[in-house]
Amino acid sequence: MCEADTPSDAKATITYDDFCKLDLRVATIVEVAEHPNADKLLVLQIDLGGQRRQIIAGIKAAYAPESLLGKQIVVVANLQPRKMRGMESNGMLLAASAGEGPADVVVLTLDRDAPPGSSVS
Repeated sequence: MCEADTPSDAKATITYDDFCKLDLRVATIVEVAEHPNADKLLVLQIDLGGQRRQIIAGIKAAYAPESLLGKQIVVVANLQPRKMRGMESNGMLLAASAGEGPADVVVLTLDRDAPPGSSVS
C-alpha cells in the first residue's frame, strides 16, 4: 500500500503529464502461490500480452489463491522492480481499501475480457 491509504489522507495533486507517465495495463493472472517467507503476501504470475511477469501483493487475507486464477486485473507495468521478502515484484496491481483490515482489500478487475497487455487510460 502507498502512504495515503484512506480518503482523508489526500495526496498531492499531480499534472496530466505525471499521470501519463504511468503505464497501466490489463493483465491476466495465470498462477498464484503463497509467498514462502511472508504471512500476508501472494506471488502472482501474470500475462501481460506475450510477456509474463511476477508481482507480489499483500492480499492473502482477502483472497484464496485459487480464487484469483484467470482474473483480469489492472497493473502498473512500468513500476521499478522491488524486492519483497526476498522475491522480486515487477509491477503492482490496483486495489481498493474497502475498510480498515487486510481482509478489506478489493482487487480491481475488469467487467469483461480484454486482451492481456491492453493499455488502460
